[in-house]
Amino acid sequence: MGKLDGKTAIVSGSGRGIGREIALKLASEGAAVVVNDLDDAPAKQTAADIQSAGGQAVACAGSVTEDGFAERFVRAATESFGGLDIIVNNAGYTWDGVVQKMTDEQWDAILDVHLKAPFRILRAAQPVLSAAVKSARANGEPVPCRKVVNISSIAGLGGNAGQANYAAAKAGVTGLTKTMAKEWGRYHVTVNTVAFGLIKTRLTEAPAGGGSTIDVAGREIKVGVNPDLLATMEQQIPLGRAGTPAEAAGAVYLLCTPESDYISAQTLVCGGGFFM
Repeated sequence: MGKLDGKTAIVSGSGRGIGREIALKLASEGAAVVVNDLDDAPAKQTAADIQSAGGQAVACAGSVTEDGFAERFVRAATESFGGLDIIVNNAGYTWDGVVQKMTDEQWDAILDVHLKAPFRILRAAQPVLSAAVKSARANGEPVPCRKVVNISSIAGLGGNAGQANYAAAKAGVTGLTKTMAKEWGRYHVTVNTVAFGLIKTRLTEAPAGGGSTIDVAGREIKVGVNPDLLATMEQQIPLGRAGTPAEAAGAVYLLCTPESDYISAQTLVCGGGFFM
């Protein structure tokens, strides 16, 4: 028996990295998962891995910033598994630059993926959640506690040089979380944020200046962290190291369990004790 048996979760950006680990963790505890990635192959691979382990999953590939994606994402849950219980807004990337060199395109792209996309997904989910609650109450059934976990960063709490767009977007996630907690409390939905510190992913493990890039909708985005800066950051973490994607997923899982049913509008920092 898993703690999430009978639940259905949608996890954006779950084909790789932290998102993949979140999807695997929720599935291992019994949740049926709709896996999303910008690219088709990683989404299908994560879904297949969940199925191979005995879980339930379907892939829903596509950009979270596309018009109509949010509705398609939510529909994948209701049509495949009959409901929606857990929403994890995880998809995102960074596109850094100091403010005087940051273009409008850079600003808009990061705000779109980290803030506008979660807003759209939550907006698309509202009719589904409202209808489920009304049906349960009309039939005299208990209304289960459903969960939203929005992913943020310590950059959104303390700022980070070279990341005006990312920090602003992640700060906005906090405001979105607190507002939705107030709006959706009547539906028995808890809405919380997990703010990650330094987590080892493909975006942070590549050395800065090493030519590593990711392709985002045809844009080649440079990624990587200066190794000396990375070592300095790890020295400032009380636990002495960066976190793993599996550890990051554990923080999200905590806010999806029944034990967290009376926790809402909060930000949980998953950073090994480091705070900017």
